[in-house]
Amino acid sequence: MVDREDFFERVWELVAEIPYGRVATYGQLADMLGYPRHARLAGAALHHAPQRLPCHRVVSADGRCSPHWPQQKTLLMGEGVSFLPNGKADIARFRWEGL
Repeated sequence: MVDREDFFERVWELVAEIPYGRVATYGQLADMLGYPRHARLAGAALHHAPQRLPCHRVVSADGRCSPHWPQQKTLLMGEGVSFLPNGKADIARFRWEGL
């Protein structure tokens, strides 16, 4: 069983490490923490994250930005992240490989 509070804090620590101009996925964060089936919980952690974190650098597995955060794409583009014609972040080019 996952300790939710501990998991959230560990997700926040990882998100703080995502470099400018790079993206990670919810599933990638969960995998890095040893919980490969907890992508949604990683998303929940970001919903409750401190505002100082670069949460805009986390996208869905296929590169979609959050439908509830229209500024996310603008923030990523401002960091040089490019998007494919289908509107998804170019994960192949901009994925953060982790620590």
